[in-house]
Amino acid sequence: MEHTTTLPLPPTGSAPDDPDRRFWLAATGAAGAVAATATAIPLVSSFAPSERARAMGAAVEVDISDLPPGGMKTVEWRGKPVWILRRTPEMLAALKGHEGQLADPESAKDQQPEAARNATRSLRPEVFVAIGICTHLGCSPTALPAGTANPSVGSDWPGGFFCPCHGSTFDLAGRVFKNKPAPTNLEIPPHAYLADQRLRIGDAS
Repeated sequence: MEHTTTLPLPPTGSAPDDPDRRFWLAATGAAGAVAATATAIPLVSSFAPSERARAMGAAVEVDISDLPPGGMKTVEWRGKPVWILRRTPEMLAALKGHEGQLADPESAKDQQPEAARNATRSLRPEVFVAIGICTHLGCSPTALPAGTANPSVGSDWPGGFFCPCHGSTFDLAGRVFKNKPAPTNLEIPPHAYLADQRLRIGDAS
């Protein structure tokens, strides 16, 4: 099954108690269990693999035509949550300027298909696909917007993902920040576009 969550960016200069920001924070954490405000959308049965095929790692096809800018959808592949985030222009801009704070800004380690070894770690800049599991001990990170009042990240936080288990942080391309427990960037699964708004997760051919 799949879940869709809309993650609007907080308005520029908004106060810490801004209702839009509170909604953003409440709507995040779609890696395994979506917050109560999220909308669960069952995967179209004709495209859902059988339980046996899923256990064996069968590829999963996903329609992303309903994914709005700033929205994130979670699907299951090989028993793992896979995030599909449609990044806004603001989110893409936030990927620049903090490379010096990242442990592997150029994605030198093999945590992604070769086609996704780029600044956005994606086949298309606006669509980010990643396995939503922290590379430290397998916890599930949650999304935190830029400008959040969460004390676990600094005031210059560009937006991204925070693992509450041991404090690892990742930017909106899944790149891990330095001096964190997670040893590598978030894993990017093999995937390919079958059509403009249709993805296949688990097979890059």
